[in-house]
Amino acid sequence: MTTVAERKAALEARLAELDVRLHEIDDELDAHQSKDWEELAVEREEDEVLERMGASGLHEIDQIRAALARIEAGEYGFCVTCGDEISEKRLDLIPATPFCSRCAP
Repeated sequence: MTTVAERKAALEARLAELDVRLHEIDDELDAHQSKDWEELAVEREEDEVLERMGASGLHEIDQIRAALARIEAGEYGFCVTCGDEISEKRLDLIPATPFCSRCAP
């Protein structure tokens, strides 16, 4: 059984990983400035993928921060919709989830 402190540490570690990843994505986006039209087209396609990855990372950061706020408030592990306890198995799979399996969208 994983403790709330262990989950908090894991969430904070993931937050740090995402921060590094997003900075790397920003650096990569800034680096693309080819003069060749064909290379520029390929770079633009790569930029679109990087931008989607960045948006996904930002969304995950928001979810993690919300989970950390629930930990601080003593509400972590309980569904924000129905108030039931979220199963250990679900929290193992999705540590930042605010929903039990019944209320998950």
